[in-house]
Amino acid sequence: MTTAAPRSVPLPAPSLPRAPRVRTAGSGDAAALAELSRPFARSGALRERPDSLYAVRAAEFLVAPGADGGLEGCVGLRVYAGEGAPAGPPVGVLYNFCVAEHRQGRGTGAALLRTALALARTQSLGALFTATTGDGRLFRRYGFAPATARQAPRAWSGSLDPRRNALILTRTP
Repeated sequence: MTTAAPRSVPLPAPSLPRAPRVRTAGSGDAAALAELSRPFARSGALRERPDSLYAVRAAEFLVAPGADGGLEGCVGLRVYAGEGAPAGPPVGVLYNFCVAEHRQGRGTGAALLRTALALARTQSLGALFTATTGDGRLFRRYGFAPATARQAPRAWSGSLDPRRNALILTRTP
């Protein structure tokens, strides 16, 4: 009887989903930002913003581009200097956070939020704020906790529409 030595048979590598790519938006993304945001504004999940705002503030946005060149998600990060504790660091506000319906639940929002948090750390922000009409589950998973409008930057909190009953959240980057 002949016994052959066992051969190593390579197993196929597990197929892991790729993390969505996130980049800073440019002025050429303004129309796509407006288009991505429009259904969320119509539903009441986002505030209505003029298309011109996306052109003016495109550099404040992080975007998740899709394979087709369109945008699958975005979030704005606006910095407010002099709004923290007396003589404290600047603070930031995450706004216009949305993920295309076909990409929800696939890590796009988490990738955008992780990148925004990393960016906030590099800018030495003392705190980050956001407002949501939803339950804030994703934000809470990343350490955000309820806050009051008085804790947030005045210019931003003063622009919130009280009829929307938004939940204000904060965290230290």
